[in-house]
Amino acid sequence: MPGSNKPRAMEETGRADDARLFSPSAARNRDPLLEVLQQVLPPKGRLLEIASGTGEHAVHVCTALPQITWQPSELAAEALKSIAAWQAATGLANLKSPLRLDVTSPHWWREAEGPFDTVLSLNMIHIAPWEAAVGLIEGAGQVLSPGGALVLYGPFSKGGIHTAPSNEEFDTSLKSRDRRWGVRDLGDVSSLAAQSGLDFGQEVAMPANNLTLVFRKASK
Repeated sequence: MPGSNKPRAMEETGRADDARLFSPSAARNRDPLLEVLQQVLPPKGRLLEIASGTGEHAVHVCTALPQITWQPSELAAEALKSIAAWQAATGLANLKSPLRLDVTSPHWWREAEGPFDTVLSLNMIHIAPWEAAVGLIEGAGQVLSPGGALVLYGPFSKGGIHTAPSNEEFDTSLKSRDRRWGVRDLGDVSSLAAQSGLDFGQEVAMPANNLTLVFRKASK
C-alpha cells in the first residue's frame, strides 16, 4: 500500500502472520529512493514521513541510515498497525512509533512534534484530493527547520503534458476512480511550494517514469 493520508483504494499487498503489510511497489522502488535520500538527507537529523503506508520504506532507510531519526505517520488504521508491527519486528532504535496525522486538518503540523530536517511523502498526492497536497506542502513550510527539505516522489506531468504514455493512462485510471485524484503537474506543485517558502531544488528521474522532487526552505 503506497502511503496515503486520506482514505483511498489500496494496491494489492501481502501480509505477514502479524499486522505487517508488504507492498510490491515499495519493494521495487526502495533502493532507487534510498540512493536519492542518501544524497539529500543531512549527515544526521530528523525526518517526518507523511503517509507512510506499510512502513517498509521507513524500515529500509532506517536500516541503511541509522543516524536518521524517522517519524512515520498515517491516517488509515490498518497502515498504522502495519508500521507499528514493522517497528516492533525490527527493533530499530531510530524508527519512532507512528503518528496519526491528517494533512487536510488545519494546523496538523502542531501534532508532528517538529521541527524536522526533512519532510518526505511518497506516492500520495496523486492518489488523494488536491487539498491533501496543499495541506502537506503548507505544513512542510511550517514544520521544516531552516534549510530543510521537502521530498516528494511519484508521477508528475510538466506544463500540462504527461512525461510518458503510461503516466497518461494512469492519470485517466485515477480520475475514473475518483475525479479528485490525478497525476499532479510540476508547475502547480512548485507554485504551491513557493507560496509556503519552499524553493525548487532538484528533480531526479526515477524508474517507471516517476520523479523525486526536492524543495528547500530558506536558511536563516
